[in-house]
Amino acid sequence: MCISMRQDDGLRKKFRSLFLLGKKPVIHESKVNRNANFVVLANEYEFHLHQIVVMNKKVCIVGAGPGGLACAMLLAKAGLQVTILERLPGVGGRTSSYRSDGFTFDVGPTFFLYPSVLREIFAACGFDLDREVSFMKLDPQYELIFGGGGRLAASPDFNRMEEAIRRLSPPDVQGFRRFYEDNRRKLTGFAPFLSSPFLGWSDLLRKDMLKLLPLLRPWRSVHSDMSRYFEDPRLRLAFSFQSKYLGMSPFRCPSLFSILSFLEYEYGVFHPIGGCGAVTATMAQIATKLGVDIRTNEGVEELAFAGNKCEGVYTNERFYECDALVINADFARAMHRLVPEKLRGRWSNRKLAKARYSCSTFMMYLGIRGRYDDIAHHSVYISGNYEENLLDIERRHTLSKDPSFYVQNACVTDGTLAPEGMSTVYALFPVSHQHENIDWEREKGGFRQLALQQLAKAGFKNLESRIVYEKIVTPREWDTQFELHLGSTFSLAHSLSQMLHLRPRNRFEDLESVYLVGGGTHPGSGLPVIFESSRISSRLLLQDLGMSPEFIHPKVDTLPMIAEVA
Repeated sequence: MCISMRQDDGLRKKFRSLFLLGKKPVIHESKVNRNANFVVLANEYEFHLHQIVVMNKKVCIVGAGPGGLACAMLLAKAGLQVTILERLPGVGGRTSSYRSDGFTFDVGPTFFLYPSVLREIFAACGFDLDREVSFMKLDPQYELIFGGGGRLAASPDFNRMEEAIRRLSPPDVQGFRRFYEDNRRKLTGFAPFLSSPFLGWSDLLRKDMLKLLPLLRPWRSVHSDMSRYFEDPRLRLAFSFQSKYLGMSPFRCPSLFSILSFLEYEYGVFHPIGGCGAVTATMAQIATKLGVDIRTNEGVEELAFAGNKCEGVYTNERFYECDALVINADFARAMHRLVPEKLRGRWSNRKLAKARYSCSTFMMYLGIRGRYDDIAHHSVYISGNYEENLLDIERRHTLSKDPSFYVQNACVTDGTLAPEGMSTVYALFPVSHQHENIDWEREKGGFRQLALQQLAKAGFKNLESRIVYEKIVTPREWDTQFELHLGSTFSLAHSLSQMLHLRPRNRFEDLESVYLVGGGTHPGSGLPVIFESSRISSRLLLQDLGMSPEFIHPKVDTLPMIAEVA
């Protein structure tokens, strides 16, 4: 940035004295017009001396997941010295790519919904998301296969979707229209709260929040809320199964989350070319351009505290001093591993043990000969007895005989993911998190065979004979290899007792100068929601350092956000 001191010779001398003392003045850009060169004025001198001190502040981020990367971009753009410490050899965490034998798989998330949140983060940092990453909008966005009979091709085109509903259940077309109108109002009312921190009861008891209660109906489940719109039980499931994006049953998930299915139809489902892992790889490249130091293969082993203030981190390589710490690791695992219980007033080991955790997943990453051209990019099979399937997962902690599943047939859209003449199949089966009832060492082989049989119901006939590459991940691997507490792939459950101010807070309440990003904090799980947590926590951190966070505020017309599969 150009610094002009021609308007004040005395100011020039003061800055020269700073140089002589070895203190290079750095001007903070977020307080000024970022499209113009900055002119230092004499009456602003004290402010800029304060900013010079702030620019020497160091921030460490534990984990290079999507939340940590977004936070690093924003804080580096604000002028802070940012270091990301990542235990794994690459960036992205679960939102990374796995490559083998010429095949590329997303490790976790495969849906990319509502890119506007990340688009705004890129813009705030001086980059254009759509120039950096290529997105394809899918239509149909997925196909639903009902175990009880029938299929539904979900389209973002309102008229085509009405026709699809009419073919399945003619009386429910009017219900779809009412669902659309009601949830647009719900989203408009609640979106500002999803982009704001909830740091205590006072945030919940605000008048504007209380006025929303009749519209949000948090005392109802998503599924029961859908019964107000749809007579056909299949359509109730078609517009409520999205609660599984949060790792929850639609029969227990608060009705607030009916906005998830609405957002799919309102804004669409996107596929980033190269997979969602290509997005986080691009974020890491941009973070590096902004000055972020990303250290892979360097896991954090211990935090250094003075009282309850974190002053640095120890890795397997060295010690890093920091003025603020951002935790992007799994919340429960980070608390157990990194924060002594005596420093945790609210989130004690007892409370963590009593907390409710999401389900886990059984994953199959398959490289196959040929391609299934007649199968949609995304397909979702809903068990013939879905409620029993969910009880097996959440209450009984057993394996279902007719498990629901999600499968991605990405190569019908993106040929970059497999060698010529081959394709990838990504299959996800929601299962219980780690529990003594299920021994995955014993059950893995049998469940694999069941999974292949189930995939045939989505049209993947003779799949096993076409497999040339295979990798399986069970809840045990999510737990031990990815360091997710109990292997819970969606972190803490999104029950009413673990939402808003009752979820671990963005400015972590038990420690000083420690902030949280990711699915374990507010607003919750899902890529754009995680990106929003990064904006919230970045704003709080900058405010606490006396810096302006205005450049990272969301735009009013782009507040909505959503979770994603896996």
